[in-house]
Amino acid sequence: MNPVRRICVIGAAAAAGAAAIAALLPSTASGDAVAQPRVDGSKAVAAADSQPGYAVEDFNYPDADRILKDKGIVLKRGDGHITLAECGSASGLMEVYSRRNDSICFSTTGTSGYLTMEIPAVYGVKTSAMDADLKLSAEGKQSTVAVDKNTFKPVGETVDPGGREHVLLEICTSK
Repeated sequence: MNPVRRICVIGAAAAAGAAAIAALLPSTASGDAVAQPRVDGSKAVAAADSQPGYAVEDFNYPDADRILKDKGIVLKRGDGHITLAECGSASGLMEVYSRRNDSICFSTTGTSGYLTMEIPAVYGVKTSAMDADLKLSAEGKQSTVAVDKNTFKPVGETVDPGGREHVLLEICTSK
């Protein structure tokens, strides 16, 4: 299996596992915590009354609703190593080219990253310092395209013999 793809699969499995664990954790936000008696017979203060509840990462993209409204793209889940960035705001950004959205830029950090999304009408991508695997879909059929670091590669409808519109579903990066 391609190393980038392996990292993406592991990242997706970790995100799914974290979400499953989060669903199983008891919630203390409702105040259902019970005060446990102390050795001397007095009751201790319930944990929910004195401590904040659990902070559980669900890997959903922050402000996704606002981004959908402002930019018309759906950012779903990721590991935090691929984030939306303003094009031209920094060097080394990954650029995704779309007929509907001009270019959409992402900042990549760490040694690998994972982000799921829906960006319609994708026709090219320019990578920065990381290799990337892109998962695209056209008319229900998915394909994966590998893009080497620091290159531009035509993808989607640009290389499709039928010129079908492709939706970018996932980016996985690795160094």
